[in-house]
Amino acid sequence: MKRARICYGPAEMAWLEANRSLIISDYYRAFQAAFGRGDVSMANLHALRKRKGWKVGREPGRTKGRRLRYSAAEIQWLRANCTLPIAEYLAAFTAAFPGHDVSAENLNGLRKREGWKTGRTGQFAKGQPPANKGKTCPPGVGGRHPNARKTQFQKGARTGKAARNYKPVGFERMRDGYLVRKINEDLPLQARWRAVHLIRWEALNGPLPKGHCLKCLDGDQTNTDPSNWELIPRGALVRLNAGPSKKGRLAYDEAAPEVRPALIAMARIEHQAGQLRRRRSKSAASEAP
Repeated sequence: MKRARICYGPAEMAWLEANRSLIISDYYRAFQAAFGRGDVSMANLHALRKRKGWKVGREPGRTKGRRLRYSAAEIQWLRANCTLPIAEYLAAFTAAFPGHDVSAENLNGLRKREGWKTGRTGQFAKGQPPANKGKTCPPGVGGRHPNARKTQFQKGARTGKAARNYKPVGFERMRDGYLVRKINEDLPLQARWRAVHLIRWEALNGPLPKGHCLKCLDGDQTNTDPSNWELIPRGALVRLNAGPSKKGRLAYDEAAPEVRPALIAMARIEHQAGQLRRRRSKSAASEAP
């Protein structure tokens, strides 16, 4: 059965529209205190605001639940001092306006809603030392508490997958077709391994010159004998490879053994010629007016 329509008098409608910004519980209690309408429920008033399209609006200081009201002088002070850290902000505000029931959360929420910028990003600026720099945690507190110590990694200890995968210094394995050896326990991880053919070649010839690499002569990358590796410029290595963009060029690893020395010699000559052309171009560019 359809309920009877609730009618409001002109004075009631004027009051309801004027006080529409109240939260619904305060809205209902204030209306009942003013007019004593026992036939009107909280749901009726909420539905009336929706039907009329009355916007509740948002005033400075409005929070979820009950609304905090600030005077014009308080809002002016809060806007002028919004760059203060929140603890100082609250302390200074309560000192300037005693008796105001406000918390740090209320002031922080007000700053966010009003879009008042504090000038802080929450990030460490470059070169800014952290607040706890040089300070150690007291014994028995935080990470030095006995319960925390039980779950911490001990220096030099390995457990689980790290213990199963651990390889001692000197261990050798295959990687990308090359035989590599573990040479230390330092970081980064990729610095712990080095190709065996490089180790053996440098033992006889000294450190590998900058801009150079070793080329396998017989095509067997597992052959780590130093005589099987020749020092060549890294730029010449590209000319010894074949691919879709190098039509008509014979790849070193696909050539017959008797042809390979000639291919290396040609790669060296082409590399040297390219370097000379680049030097002449730079010299001409520097001399041009």
